[in-house]
Amino acid sequence: MPAKLTNAIITAAIEGFESQKIRIDHQISQLKAMLSGGSPETAATPEPPTRKRRRFSAAARKRMKEAQQRRWAKIRGVSRPPAPAATPEPPKTKSRISEEGIKRIVAATKKRWRLAKAAKAQTATAKKTAPARTKAAAKKAVPAKPAKKSGRVKKPAANRATAKKMATAPAETATQPAGQ
Repeated sequence: MPAKLTNAIITAAIEGFESQKIRIDHQISQLKAMLSGGSPETAATPEPPTRKRRRFSAAARKRMKEAQQRRWAKIRGVSRPPAPAATPEPPKTKSRISEEGIKRIVAATKKRWRLAKAAKAQTATAKKTAPARTKAAAKKAVPAKPAKKSGRVKKPAANRATAKKMATAPAETATQPAGQ
């Protein structure tokens, strides 16, 4: 029958196995050092080697830039790479509208506003000359039925607002005097 494992026995076993692991890792690192001819490193803590960043001279960076531009030009289908920065082009001047052009734009805007005001005035006079509603026609308007209060389902806010306007609109027209 196996012995009962207690916490003390388990911790002692863990420590023993860890010491064996360290010893084995040390032996592995020594054997690797013999193969490569370098110094032995512990295999327990393998860290990736950090590479130092290479520095390029200004001339080398310029050559790399031009080579990259040629590669992109070939991909895009451009016949030749852009000209070097030694001969920069003068900046383009902003184009301006001539005074004659500005006057034409102002005249067209004024004409458009005159036409818009005339159309607005014409619709206002058409509303004034429309026949007035008679009292009999106002009485014939059917008032809106009140909504049932039982089993009412809530509507979204926008629909409630329009429903409220629609419910009050016929009642307002019925109470207005005929001349207004």
